[in-house]
Amino acid sequence: MIGSFNLVGLIVDAIAIGTVYLLGCIGETLTEKAGNLNLGIPGIMCCGALGGGFGIWLCSDKCTDLAASPAYMYVLVSILCSMLFAAAAGLIYALFTVTLKANQSVVGLVLTTFGIGVFRFFAKKINKDIIFSGAHYYFKNLFGYEGDNIFGKIFLSHGILVYLAIIIAICAAFLLNKTKVGLNLRAVGENPATADAVGLNVSAYKYAFILIGSSISGLGGLYYVMDKSDGTNFTEAAIDSFGWMAVALVIATMWKPLVSIFGSILFGAFYVMPAYLPLSRNMNKLFAIAPYVITVVVLIVIRFMNQKNNQPPASLGLSYFREER
Repeated sequence: MIGSFNLVGLIVDAIAIGTVYLLGCIGETLTEKAGNLNLGIPGIMCCGALGGGFGIWLCSDKCTDLAASPAYMYVLVSILCSMLFAAAAGLIYALFTVTLKANQSVVGLVLTTFGIGVFRFFAKKINKDIIFSGAHYYFKNLFGYEGDNIFGKIFLSHGILVYLAIIIAICAAFLLNKTKVGLNLRAVGENPATADAVGLNVSAYKYAFILIGSSISGLGGLYYVMDKSDGTNFTEAAIDSFGWMAVALVIATMWKPLVSIFGSILFGAFYVMPAYLPLSRNMNKLFAIAPYVITVVVLIVIRFMNQKNNQPPASLGLSYFREER
């Protein structure tokens, strides 16, 4: 606490809301590393949230005593359903952009509209009480910490998906920088013709990482409705707005998963800052647009730095036509 300003509370809330951005960002980073610009992330995150709700409903439908149902079943089934629903949306994107060579930006925007519409329609069919009951296993902190220690509040007071998101980010960084698969993936994103010439299956890599990236992004939607909003804001959840911020975070963190961990906390801090500072409405709006300003500044900086590691994949957004190789 600094004066009346609760710094610890700000950090805790920034980590919590930043996890939504982080999961969407990691998923989009892996997709873009394959050379595909997926602007359908907001819609995919909505599909992930819907899948999680379906998983909760599925568990409750199979168990007559909701309170006696094991916690791990709710968590595992809803996570699996969330990833499957998000992957299905990603498969639509992959089919149109990789196989049919459609414009990636147009397909992504259509997928966003589709995903939001599907979520809004079907989410109303799921009982809110069921969602709240299942969400309880997400938003209670993983380690059962209830003390006032600063370290414990910041690092031990979160739900399971916060820690899972950080683990996924670390694994993604390791995959991209330390494995042969990551090297091949970056080759596909940089120059698919050259990758094809040396024997890599370009379409297979694109499909695989679009699906993997979509599955991870879907968990961002699941986290928002099950953990951040405590299961009380399911049908009204504005998940799509977080999806656009996740896409911006990819650029702001220069396509680096480890940097995105800290970038997501920064974006989260801007989101929750108005709740901790007695500011006017206009000042609150400044905090809302700050992440976009940061993204623009980063774009300008990396343009002048001209370092390969800080640039987007060279073939990002471009369809690969094998016959033109």
